[in-house]
Amino acid sequence: MRLNAISPIDGRYADNAAPLRDFLSEWALMRWRVLVEAHWLMAMSAEPSISHLRPFTTAETDFLRSLSGDFDEAAARRVKSLEAETNHDVKAVEYYLRQRLRESSLADVEESVHFACTSDDINNLAYAMMFRAALSQVWQPGACALIARLDELARRNAAVPMLARTHGQAATPTTLGKEFAVFSHRLRRQLQTIDAQEYLGKFNGAVGAFNAHHVAYPQADWLAIARRFVEGLGLVYNPLTTQIEPHDYLAELAHSLIRFNTALLDFCRDMWLYISLGYFRQKVSAREVGSSTMPHKVNPIDFENAEANLGISSASFAHLAQKLPQSRLQRDLSDSSALRNFGVAIAHSYLALLSAERGLSKVEADRGALAGDLDDAWEVLAEAVQTVMRKHHLPGAYERLKALTRGASVTREDLREFISALAIPEADKEALMQLNPGAYTGRAEELALKQWDSDQAEIEIDGSGLTS
Repeated sequence: MRLNAISPIDGRYADNAAPLRDFLSEWALMRWRVLVEAHWLMAMSAEPSISHLRPFTTAETDFLRSLSGDFDEAAARRVKSLEAETNHDVKAVEYYLRQRLRESSLADVEESVHFACTSDDINNLAYAMMFRAALSQVWQPGACALIARLDELARRNAAVPMLARTHGQAATPTTLGKEFAVFSHRLRRQLQTIDAQEYLGKFNGAVGAFNAHHVAYPQADWLAIARRFVEGLGLVYNPLTTQIEPHDYLAELAHSLIRFNTALLDFCRDMWLYISLGYFRQKVSAREVGSSTMPHKVNPIDFENAEANLGISSASFAHLAQKLPQSRLQRDLSDSSALRNFGVAIAHSYLALLSAERGLSKVEADRGALAGDLDDAWEVLAEAVQTVMRKHHLPGAYERLKALTRGASVTREDLREFISALAIPEADKEALMQLNPGAYTGRAEELALKQWDSDQAEIEIDGSGLTS
């Protein structure tokens, strides 16, 4: 932990956020820029219509691939020293690559580094790959782990009855497992959308029209060359742009992540409330302290931490989704500074995933408290009684139950007395007599255990995070 870090991501939460450094740090961005530049050299070498580059040997191709694969902190410091001279981060990467080529058998192609490129030709591809890798390699596995825990809790508690709390008031009972299943289902739907996100890339020069390309090689099919190059990096080719890729897909991704964050935030708040109601006990660690003055406290801090990080993440994504697709005329540089914070928003969401799962690992359902709450709420059976009365066309069914139960404390005996006087078939009367709040859970257990088709979609996680 860096005690002098300004952001808690690199300070207080540095250990938890550490897996994202390989994908979202300044070093990682440099590495992906090096990868794009090196791959462009290889692509030009293999393109017959680009005649000024000779074919590369296998050893030379391996060397170019190694420039990103072996990119370490020392290499990043070399780039930063060049940036200090040029005051341009992408040009610094170009000069770094030219230096490396001079140290190899590729010194003769040094002038072809960054050939016909504008900075965003490199940046937009680098960012697309780094965000995709960060999500697929770190964030999505975290989301999958959380959903898997929710699935397990849904199965384990599928039949455990619980008083529902619509408007915060006693309501028709459900089961604990069914409520876990609701959130698992919601989160999985958003995860599938995130997994299906297209990552777009452009590679068409200073204003998106291949101007310099066309002058250098007027006969070359630059649209096809650019498409092959972008798709070769595993991205979706965007053929129509200004100087910059317009970031519409990043807005789409941000909105998808906001929806995931929102569903998870809803869950964390519910868990906080269930804990406050005594429905869950939290596991106690002997060394932990819950309050600096109240020794008895065991606080739901993990769900509170998740709530805070989800709020920061979603607020950042909301701004980025609105800001990034807007650029004055053919471009301005405001998107450059904004883009550097997209990874920060991912990191806050990831911290929330870890906190929420940690919180779930510490709670156990208090079945006694759940049963006691149900036993104090016989009035919730009024819904069932009036529905059966309406089935048999008894007049004023709802109004009669309202008079008996609304705002009143109703006992088992009160309800049985009311039911016994009803003019309904004995079979239905007996079924109502046998009801109790803990058994009035409908199909909740089945809903908790049912394997929904949409829940079976496998989320594919790329093994490397880098296109080679």
